[in-house]
Amino acid sequence: MCSKAHLAELGEFLKVCRAQLSPRTVGLPESGAPRRVPGLRREEVAQLAGISADRYAGLEQGRTPVPTAVLATLVRVLHLDDDQRDHLFALAASGECAPRRRPAQKVQGQLRRLLDELTATPALVLGRHMDILAWNALAAALLTDFERIPEKRRNYARLVFTDPGFRELYLDWRTVARSCVAQLRMEAARCPGDPALTGLVGELSVADADFRQWWAGRQVPGLRVGTKRLRHPVAGDLTLDWDSLARTADPAQQLVVMTAESGTPSHDGLIFLASWAASPYQRARDGTA
Repeated sequence: MCSKAHLAELGEFLKVCRAQLSPRTVGLPESGAPRRVPGLRREEVAQLAGISADRYAGLEQGRTPVPTAVLATLVRVLHLDDDQRDHLFALAASGECAPRRRPAQKVQGQLRRLLDELTATPALVLGRHMDILAWNALAAALLTDFERIPEKRRNYARLVFTDPGFRELYLDWRTVARSCVAQLRMEAARCPGDPALTGLVGELSVADADFRQWWAGRQVPGLRVGTKRLRHPVAGDLTLDWDSLARTADPAQQLVVMTAESGTPSHDGLIFLASWAASPYQRARDGTA
């Protein structure tokens, strides 16, 4: 049974998707007269979907659940891509998520050992809301010294939007930042009443205008794999492929790894950075010798 919070989120998502389409895109004639709202009107979407305007209005207002057959029709009518389709069905299928604080996530010893074994691969473990739960030495050398950040503030999205060093580090900062918004948006779809997520979204909305705009847009781009371009003060320019692997024991924990193809300047840069981070001089400078 879909909760009221999920129905409301689903309705907002439909509004955003409708606003991005023009009559010409869906094969409707354009009168040329100015429109009061961007994109398609509710009545036009209802007409294309073969349902009454009142029924479609109820969907956008979060008043009524959406049958599977109607969902499938809306995917076609609104020209949703695969990620948007999956997000729509996830919202429609979600049950009630109690607005309570959940236990803190812990990283098991075997996963920490795996991180330490990845000496030439930056890797970190992200938990709910992109909290940073664990990392290896190369991830710290590449991104930031996570140990110096208070545990309750160690959050990847928070760093991306509020740490000036991250904006300088990522040459494609906007792409990285929008991916963070999409990840948080997907978590909000699964559990919109989570107080910790609500607090994080509120904090970042106040701190950053881009976050406010993108969060309101309710976009859901793909998040499975990708490439990041960095300009590191020690290793120089790096182009790294990233992937995330969910833990079977706790699917809310993701092992994120960044790699470069062997023989490329980026791979050589990672090797150099790993050597630099492990040098006696660096350990002494960091107070770890």
